[in-house]
Amino acid sequence: MMTRSHGLLFGIGACLALLPQSQAAESQPPFVVAHRGLLRHAPENTLANFRACLELRIGFEFDVQKSKDGVLVCLHDDTLDRTTTGQGRVADHTLSEIRQLDAGSWFDPRFAGEKVPTIDEVLELVAEYRQHDILVAVDLKATDVEAEVVKLAEQHQVLQRLLFIGRTITEPGVRSQLKRTNRAAQTAAVANNPGEFPAILQAPDVDWIYFRYIPSAEEIAQIQRAQKQSFIAGPTVAGHLPTAWQQAAAVGINGILTDYPLELRALFRHEEPRQ
Repeated sequence: MMTRSHGLLFGIGACLALLPQSQAAESQPPFVVAHRGLLRHAPENTLANFRACLELRIGFEFDVQKSKDGVLVCLHDDTLDRTTTGQGRVADHTLSEIRQLDAGSWFDPRFAGEKVPTIDEVLELVAEYRQHDILVAVDLKATDVEAEVVKLAEQHQVLQRLLFIGRTITEPGVRSQLKRTNRAAQTAAVANNPGEFPAILQAPDVDWIYFRYIPSAEEIAQIQRAQKQSFIAGPTVAGHLPTAWQQAAAVGINGILTDYPLELRALFRHEEPRQ
């Protein structure tokens, strides 16, 4: 009998096989990072979704909120209304109350019964696939959670797979707290336009430059000379935008966050693997 997860993966695999492929060949294509997972194919921010990403060797982005009783949970919104059968603010509900909610049927009745995962569960899942060459982006939405997330990542031995974004990209204090907890925590800071780039490149506690525009080859060269890495997200690459993806890859971007990870993956899937 085919299980729900097997059926999801079979269907996604069939979609990949039908997608057009790039004729260009770069030695190191960008990391593909699925925004909230495969949000067009499965309910966002659920373990079923993330497992499908990992089986396909695709990284993903997930969001960190905190329950009333202080447990870190994975939800994009600060309210329960859009993606669960509950209502009200996440911070006003205990973990037990949140776990009673259905986080899958809103997307498709076949996903009924999916639960809101804890961040501990998400990182435990990532640890099951530690052999895969992927990047996982952690969107810190709740406040004062930096140290706890890093410690959970240490516990599961996945800290090196994570890139901290969300509040990290705009708040130096968040980056500082992450680094105080563990210098190996990878932090990003945002450059919204070329005018902001020089200061961000020189900012302390920044390992990745988070672009909201396609950088120039010279900007990427400066990042490489500084022994940092590059990431792009936002409207420039979030949609089905193969031309923009190819432009970003051509200048040497290290990671792309998009709502269309399967299409992006297909564009570059015949590239040489990273060494």
